[in-house]
Amino acid sequence: MSTGVIIALIVIVVAVAVGAAALTLLNRRPPAGRTLRRRFGPEYDHAVARHDGDTKAAEAELAERVKQHGGLRLRPLDSADRERFTAGWTAAQERFVDSPREAVAEADRLLGDLAGARGFPGVEQYEEQVSALSVHHGHHVHGYRTVHRAAQAPAGEGRDGAADTEQMREAMLEARALFEDLMTSAREDASSAPARAARDGEADGHRPADTRRLRTTKDDRHAKPA
Repeated sequence: MSTGVIIALIVIVVAVAVGAAALTLLNRRPPAGRTLRRRFGPEYDHAVARHDGDTKAAEAELAERVKQHGGLRLRPLDSADRERFTAGWTAAQERFVDSPREAVAEADRLLGDLAGARGFPGVEQYEEQVSALSVHHGHHVHGYRTVHRAAQAPAGEGRDGAADTEQMREAMLEARALFEDLMTSAREDASSAPARAARDGEADGHRPADTRRLRTTKDDRHAKPA
């Protein structure tokens, strides 16, 4: 057997081995749709619904969001901002008892400002802000949409386009999950800095407000959190 034939056989064997290895890696890699579903959570289903069930179109949109916002470097909050946002959210919840519409509008504003402070696009770019939030907080971003929609809805009762009190209460509860998510990641960022040994202000006696329960009646004002 000539040297040329031997070399050709070696090249063929190597090419086959490389191809087999590549196929093995591709088979081990989870499908793109599964990866996107895991990353975006409920936002994945929301995108599919927006595209009338067209999974490929929804996944293309979500992949584009990751491409645009996946490398976003989030900014930590300083102690003053953490205290300000926590106090603002607590005040909005308490305001819900007497003025639910004002409370929802305040929650909407707080979420937009908090996202902007963390490094997401500003509130003046609402759609872009939501798109970026969905990449990093896909499991809770719907709460922002819900409270924003409730804040923009006309005054009135019923579920025919006007936000009633129950809808606004649900919106506040859903929005709270995103607020806590943003604040939790902010605390983690802050605690990683050696100069911030006092996490969430606990060293000076200030702890974040308990937001597990949204009071909806005047009788609840002095009730202990559930």
